[in-house]
Amino acid sequence: MEELKKNIVNKITGHFADAAVKAYDGNRVDFTVKKETIPAILFYLKDEMGYNHLSHISCVDWIEEKEFELIFILWSYTDHIKVFVHTRIDRENPVMDNIDMIWRQANTYEREIKEMYGIHFEGLEAPEEFLLEDWQDMPPMRRDFDTEAYARKTFWDRREARADAQDVRETITKRTGEELPDVAKKYTR
Repeated sequence: MEELKKNIVNKITGHFADAAVKAYDGNRVDFTVKKETIPAILFYLKDEMGYNHLSHISCVDWIEEKEFELIFILWSYTDHIKVFVHTRIDRENPVMDNIDMIWRQANTYEREIKEMYGIHFEGLEAPEEFLLEDWQDMPPMRRDFDTEAYARKTFWDRREARADAQDVRETITKRTGEELPDVAKKYTR
């Protein structure tokens, strides 16, 4: 496995000058590249190296650094090694190339990230509403989205409106006999 990982690292760093490497124990190798390199490195991994399975695209909000990090997770059925390709993009103007021409399922991940983080994928097919219907607020997965304020504003009338509403924690405690953790007690009626 170590020899396979070393081969992957050598091929990627030999073809992509901006590829920084972080190797992990086990069956994983991580690369960080500039956002402009993403389509080329993903095409290369798929077409030249056999990483034909896009497992996931993830996003991290690095609010303190004013950036988003996109992580493309790839899998090779022959090598049994995961390759993570990381890039950072500006949080104030979050624009990224669309990659659904490489893997069709990328469209679903990109539409979700667009809706949840506000990242615009250039050329994205069907970028309109995905999961959130009639959403008018900031993207809800951004760290500066105030979930508690949104819930108070949106659902202010629901707790009192249902006199028959049951607290799920109380229901579970009664069923299992387990003691409710102190941290959860403040949320019960």
